[in-house]
Amino acid sequence: MSAQRSPKFFYLILTLMIVVTSAFIAAVPAQAAGIGTWSSTGSMATARYGHSATLLPDGKVLVAGGYGSSGYLSSAELYDPTSGSWSSTGSMATARYAHSATLLHDSKVLVAGGGNDSGALSSAELYDPASGTWSTTGSMATARNLHSATLLPSGKVLVAGGSRSVNYLSSAELYDPTSGSWSSTGSMATARQYHSATLLPGGKVLVAGGYGSSGYLSSAELYDPTSGSWSSTGSMDTARNLRSATLLPDGTVLVAGGYGNSGYLSSAELYDPAVGTWSSAGSMNSARYDHSAILLPNGTVLVAGGSSGSSILASAELYNARMQLFLPFITR
Repeated sequence: MSAQRSPKFFYLILTLMIVVTSAFIAAVPAQAAGIGTWSSTGSMATARYGHSATLLPDGKVLVAGGYGSSGYLSSAELYDPTSGSWSSTGSMATARYAHSATLLHDSKVLVAGGGNDSGALSSAELYDPASGTWSTTGSMATARNLHSATLLPSGKVLVAGGSRSVNYLSSAELYDPTSGSWSSTGSMATARQYHSATLLPGGKVLVAGGYGSSGYLSSAELYDPTSGSWSSTGSMDTARNLRSATLLPDGTVLVAGGYGNSGYLSSAELYDPAVGTWSSAGSMNSARYDHSAILLPNGTVLVAGGSSGSSILASAELYNARMQLFLPFITR
């Protein structure tokens, strides 16, 4: 016969639970606790997907290209967060989808590659927010889409990988905004598309995952702009593409979700550049791929949307880096 516990025992347990819960709430800011508000805003003039979205220095957002009901798009629009409205701006010379868009140090936006009815593109254009117009600039040596584009500390832009027709690419090129020309640089060890590219605090670029000739990739590589060469680094535990990669305040990189050999993924991993290895970062509440992820001022990461295969997601969640925990984003 088990010994009976006194009421004092249960009061002690209750007190401990209250203390632990209070500590948990105190440790997590309101935003990180998943409490926030969503509100509707103005709609674009043209429905589109596969477009680019670039935050401009004045706070407006440039959306360009993509695919819509009329086919591949060259049009562009500006979102003004002050009024919550959209306005048209100059159109690109070439309609394109799955291109890259990079904000340069001079506030212009470099759009490169992508694809349309003609196939993969090598052309590039510059958007000038001061005039709202586009101008052509030098073309890449290799036509490509689904590639990555990373602004380096030098002001040059590193474009890597992607695909052209049925060929996955390992080549990389550098755009020099001073001359408006491209030059070749070292090639990755593994050809890949749908990968992530993250500029690390030390100036190197981490490329991870994606899809190549062998299928979904877990491998990762580092680009050194000083030598123009690539070197291997630790591989992720899970092969994945179409996932997010976010640089955290402590210099680590959070990779979350995506699609891999087991289907849609909820798992997340952290890359530590100090040791070149990955570790588990918990799992999201929902498996998702082709979603967005942005670092908020309070250090948490907002993950939103994407697809789970059976449905397109409207849900969002917050990652608390200190606790390595994903919390649902709850509106109130």
